[in-house]
Amino acid sequence: MINKLTLQSIISKYYLGENESVKWSTRDEVLSIDFQSLNKEVIGNVSYKGFPMEDGDLAIYNTKKLNNLIGITLGDILLHAEKTNKVFTKLNISDENFNLSYALADLLLIGKIGTVSEPDWDVTLNFDIDENQLGNLIKAKSALAEIDNMVITTEKDLDGTDICKFTFGDESGHNNKIMYSMYGDINVQDLKLPFNSNMFKTILNANKDMESGTLYLSSKGLMKLEFTTGDISSEYFMVRKESTNF
Repeated sequence: MINKLTLQSIISKYYLGENESVKWSTRDEVLSIDFQSLNKEVIGNVSYKGFPMEDGDLAIYNTKKLNNLIGITLGDILLHAEKTNKVFTKLNISDENFNLSYALADLLLIGKIGTVSEPDWDVTLNFDIDENQLGNLIKAKSALAEIDNMVITTEKDLDGTDICKFTFGDESGHNNKIMYSMYGDINVQDLKLPFNSNMFKTILNANKDMESGTLYLSSKGLMKLEFTTGDISSEYFMVRKESTNF
């Protein structure tokens, strides 16, 4: 058994509004899902310990349809994958009242996911859950919803302490901007990296329920986001935008 909300949380962390086709891989009750965004801007993984399924790979071709089915269930649900000639072909989902079936796809229809060679990280920021730093970043982006620019810079504050600054706003210097600062382990000065703020916000929104989170930056143009809560872990690598108008 697995709680409906737990399963939906797992799905939201890889779906991100667009990642429909993925492979659910279970080994020793650990579910692992690799994914990448349509434009390959983001590559990531979501894992869950204690997944109540036998070892194997399930080809999920349309995540939105699966999530819609799960959405009508209540409380704890039972998952059972049916096989035909040793290949999983159907995922059965049931609670006290509903019995649902989701048709699994051929694993060959699931595209290969790229890999990332992690660099040495120049910046490490831990999200302070008590200070709602994650929520503050979401609010900053939401206030300028029509803008997809976000530039992350490193500099010193008035006391000479290293800070990391997130700037959301329009390319024109006279238009609206929002800046949000965080302290952390910063080993490089004058860093300036542009990222897609829409995808950044989507990732943060999908992980609002997490108990801890860390952001890493490399001057080579790569961001890594890690989140954990209970038995769920999620990881995202995002490449910088090619250019910025800031």
